[in-house]
Amino acid sequence: MDYLHELRFGVFASPEASRVHETLELAQLADVVGLDLFTVQDHPYNAKHLDTSTLLTAVAARTSSIRVAANVANLPLRPPVGLAKHIATLDVISGGRAELGLGTGAFWDAIVAAGGERRTPAEAVDALVEAIRIIRGVWGQDPDQPGARSVTVPGVHYTVTGMHAGPFPVHPVEIWLGAYKPRMLRVTARLADGWLPSLGYADPEALPGMNAVIDEAAERAGRGPQAIRRMYNVFGSFGTGRGFLRGTADDWAEQLAALALTDGMGTFVLGTDDPDVVRRYAAEVAPAVRDLVDAERARRADGRVGSLEPTTPPPSAAPVDGAPLTVRATPDDGVRLSPTLPWREADRPVTAKPEHAAYSAAEQAVPQHLVDVHDHLRGELAQLRDIVGQVRRGAMSTGAARSVINTMAMRQNNWTLGAYCETYCRLVTGHHTLEDRSIFVHLRGAEPDLGPAIDRLEEEHHVIADVLEQVDDALVGLVGTESYGRAGEDALDEIQRALDLLTDTLLSHLAYEERELLHPLARHGFG
Repeated sequence: MDYLHELRFGVFASPEASRVHETLELAQLADVVGLDLFTVQDHPYNAKHLDTSTLLTAVAARTSSIRVAANVANLPLRPPVGLAKHIATLDVISGGRAELGLGTGAFWDAIVAAGGERRTPAEAVDALVEAIRIIRGVWGQDPDQPGARSVTVPGVHYTVTGMHAGPFPVHPVEIWLGAYKPRMLRVTARLADGWLPSLGYADPEALPGMNAVIDEAAERAGRGPQAIRRMYNVFGSFGTGRGFLRGTADDWAEQLAALALTDGMGTFVLGTDDPDVVRRYAAEVAPAVRDLVDAERARRADGRVGSLEPTTPPPSAAPVDGAPLTVRATPDDGVRLSPTLPWREADRPVTAKPEHAAYSAAEQAVPQHLVDVHDHLRGELAQLRDIVGQVRRGAMSTGAARSVINTMAMRQNNWTLGAYCETYCRLVTGHHTLEDRSIFVHLRGAEPDLGPAIDRLEEEHHVIADVLEQVDDALVGLVGTESYGRAGEDALDEIQRALDLLTDTLLSHLAYEERELLHPLARHGFG
């Protein structure tokens, strides 16, 4: 059965302490290439694993659009009140990008060794039901008491009496349950927003029977089967072998599309720590799955019948649903705030743009993501200018301004400030792996004529980084000062100067990059 859920694609990463920097870079990559979810497993008793809640907070701070979640949180070692506050805090920090994957627990000897309570299977499910009630209550989202400001749950395993609710998430956080046995599947149907099994514990042939249990229980609960998103942790390798997720990207796409259309699995979370696999998954598999599913859903809606057929054309063929590029580069208004710029804009190389080119919806989505990320950076720059303006007008103290600025992605995610492609192409120590496999390298190989423009973009990334350092130094100069006296005025003047230069260089650069890369990215993708 197809529940007609919007398709989502994500990553299921390992929180190995020995590779923390690689994991954070993997999260940044997943965000940049347009995946929907970044998740990590949660085994607090594992000596080699970082704390999942702290790691997810770092991931949220380094990304701008991807959702983050534990896959799944270990309830016996995550008391529900603390877990609820962690998720709500993560949601606030990330601007509404936190979700909660939750499990009853396993590996009981390890849980007990870490101070947890050993539970029978029945007790573990009972505790989960109590915990969900508490968590939703802390968030102010208890369906039995909507908007309640206090939480009272007289449970056997967890008891809360008159606790004040809050903090509240900034969006309705989804709870996804890792469930396999009939009772847990029925709990999922009644209380959860998503079902999150894993390949190996629930292989594809087992999904229809498990779905049937959820569907029946959801109908009895008055929710209906479509209320529960069907998700799937999957594992595979690209190659020429046979079997589930063991072939080419086209094989993967056909297999995942079939699961979406016949078993309703609408979210696929790929277990991998390999950045190359993440790139291929985002660039080749996810768009092809969407094309296949969209085409089949359209056939069904029209009352037509037919087998599932790939709709992605071969590279040499014109796209079946091709249309002129609808994504537009953001105009540069030419206004400059600084007396001089660190580059001559008239010297920028310009490549010829195709007059007649058609692209599929999936191909158009690649340059659109570039513009979306740029819009996020432009928006934060405007917010930063507004904050500084309020301080200069006396409407905000510098202490309050520092607090707001420190929560902004522009400050925390300065890896993105050079522009969309900076993680890939900036020659920064410690990023050699990403540099060697960059989008710019890919585009150079695909279109040699782009070489001069790419050279210029890389040079401008370095300039942007230097200007950002000036802004950062100026912000640090506010520490210990309030905007009184000459020192405060000088600090604010320096911030304004640096901020004006950042505005001139960043907005000019983003517009130039869009003008040069929209068509190449539509033609060749991320690489």
